[in-house]
Amino acid sequence: MVSTSIGSRLDTALGRFAMYRLVLWVLAVLAAYSMLLDVLGWLTFGLPEMIAHLALCLGLTYASNRGLAALFRVRPHTESSLITGLLLYFLFWPTQLTSGVQWLELSGVALACVLASASKYALAWRGRHVFNPAAAGAFVTGLTGLNIATWWAATPAMLWLLLPGVLLVLYRLRKLLMAAVFTGVALSVVAAQLLQAGWDPGGALWQPLAQRPVLFFVGLMLTEPLTLPPRRWQQLALAAVVGLLFAVPYNLGFLAGSPELALLVGNLIAFAAGQRRGIRLRFEGSRPLTRTTTEFSFRPERPVRFSAGQYLELHLPHGKADEKGQRRVFSLTSPPESRILTIGVGTAAPVSSAKRSLLALEPGDGLTATTVGGDFVLPRKSDAPVLLIAAGIGITPFLAQLAAGSARDRDVLLLYLARNASELAYAEELERSGARVVARLADGSVPPSFMHDAGAAGQARLDGAALKELVPDIAGREVYVSGSPASVRSLRAAARGAGARRVHVDSFAGY
Repeated sequence: MVSTSIGSRLDTALGRFAMYRLVLWVLAVLAAYSMLLDVLGWLTFGLPEMIAHLALCLGLTYASNRGLAALFRVRPHTESSLITGLLLYFLFWPTQLTSGVQWLELSGVALACVLASASKYALAWRGRHVFNPAAAGAFVTGLTGLNIATWWAATPAMLWLLLPGVLLVLYRLRKLLMAAVFTGVALSVVAAQLLQAGWDPGGALWQPLAQRPVLFFVGLMLTEPLTLPPRRWQQLALAAVVGLLFAVPYNLGFLAGSPELALLVGNLIAFAAGQRRGIRLRFEGSRPLTRTTTEFSFRPERPVRFSAGQYLELHLPHGKADEKGQRRVFSLTSPPESRILTIGVGTAAPVSSAKRSLLALEPGDGLTATTVGGDFVLPRKSDAPVLLIAAGIGITPFLAQLAAGSARDRDVLLLYLARNASELAYAEELERSGARVVARLADGSVPPSFMHDAGAAGQARLDGAALKELVPDIAGREVYVSGSPASVRSLRAAARGAGARRVHVDSFAGY
């Protein structure tokens, strides 16, 4: 219970920030911490040099990003440019100024900043950028010989704040397992090399963690969502491959092993596995589903590849964006073969700034989506019985799955939890699907006739015993749970308590 409570509070706290905003804050705190370490003597760059280096990286990435955005007639992403600048601050040594200005080193850092911004536009394919901008800028700059990335954030003194910052980002992104795979592979390879060279076991493990950019790399660069493949197994395989490239030394003429090259190769692999073009959408219209939910429809410029149950991240430019930023993740309710993409959104007051921008859309308005992904998909074996548990707006990913014919091809039972009958969204679609639906309504109201009434009036929150009573054969079903983070935690625990062996949750970041 303690861990569940802590997890819920952490989800609530981190859920207030968009991924970009959280990464920006973590990097900003680390930059301030690095300067404090320099003042205390733990770093020896010199405070004026560090301030000048930071100003150069932030100023050039910000200015070049705005200039290129104007040239390509797109809206600049300020937070992205600042993140890139902060990453480059930690990748290149601050240039020493005491013995005169080192113009070649400074020009190398400047070139990396401009190239990083340019990579978002020039190294793109059909509207989608391919490479991590900071890694691309650092790698190309290294080829020129003007400067070389040193990844100086990998120092023992930085570890005290780097580790908790990285863990916060990975938890927010739900990428702890991916990070563990990369870290395990990289540490194993490097430690084996050091042991062979005569190091003791403790030092062989400590050195790559404290003096190589393993944590900085995996937490702040490798797991960037825009440069990841869409499925978890693909991400885990990618982490293992990049971990090997990161740790194994090699030299192929002008190409030598480096963290930035390992990341760029990983970016190419991810690009090949995912949606290989930008997603441009035209708003078609909206319709109310209930008093508190609304469906929005979009026509994609080109067909969008996705599996039933996956999500779409929409980029919603609007003024006075709240702390969650301009990107929001929504489950796709339309089946993969549909020419129209639909999402169901909770629109009860008070609504966020992004939802206000959705509600303000007019038919014909254009917008973009940044990615499609997620692992909340049904098992491939059509004879595998499943239990779908939806809490409120958590019904949305199941709509695409049921519309794709899953209810008729397999044994599907849907348990739908809501406050009352008026909040049961997509009732007509659920009836057409042919799925067996059990409704558990908190106020005891009567659901539509095609749903079985579980009669929850006056009962406590659904626990393992109550769920077992509703679904006696739950141990033989794969269970899928969707809803708010708090609902998902509670219902997953209930499913485990009822005897479920495999429980999948709709846990994409930014619910």
